[in-house]
Amino acid sequence: MSTSADRTQLLRVGDLARATGKSVRAIHLYEELGLLQPATRSSGGFRLYDPAAIERVRWISLLHGLGFSLQEMRELVRSWWGAGLGPRAMQDLRALFERKLAETREAVRRHQQLERELVEGLAYLETCRRCDTPTGPQGCTSCTQDHGMHQEPALVAGIINAPAPARRGERPGFIRIEDIE
Repeated sequence: MSTSADRTQLLRVGDLARATGKSVRAIHLYEELGLLQPATRSSGGFRLYDPAAIERVRWISLLHGLGFSLQEMRELVRSWWGAGLGPRAMQDLRALFERKLAETREAVRRHQQLERELVEGLAYLETCRRCDTPTGPQGCTSCTQDHGMHQEPALVAGIINAPAPARRGERPGFIRIEDIE
């Protein structure tokens, strides 16, 4: 049984939302997913949360910022409370963290590859600043500028070597003579 002193510490859903920077709808969603539980309800049926709910919402935000989906968090909470024994719960948590670490490392690898591609493309495009050829983009396909590379970087080649978009009534990949002159 809660006392009136206990209830003064409780937060209404709007108060919890303001304290955490979340919307009321987000708080309700967390509750629907089983990530957050109100401590009790008011006599009018309103959800009331204890101060620990602030930390719980911050934990949800932290996991979300680290790339965990709400579904993954839901599975984590269900697994934790369904494990029965503390050691089993910790093993499940460890397995989830290991899987997420592997996913994160793969994402980092992909981002590093993208970074290399972008740096290479930017270095190539930097030499285009010296270009004074008065042609449209189609002239770039036969560029004689020394870019200091054996071939165009993939990100650049994909655009400059692509066929021009077709206009109505024309076949894809063909450029009209009027567009070149």
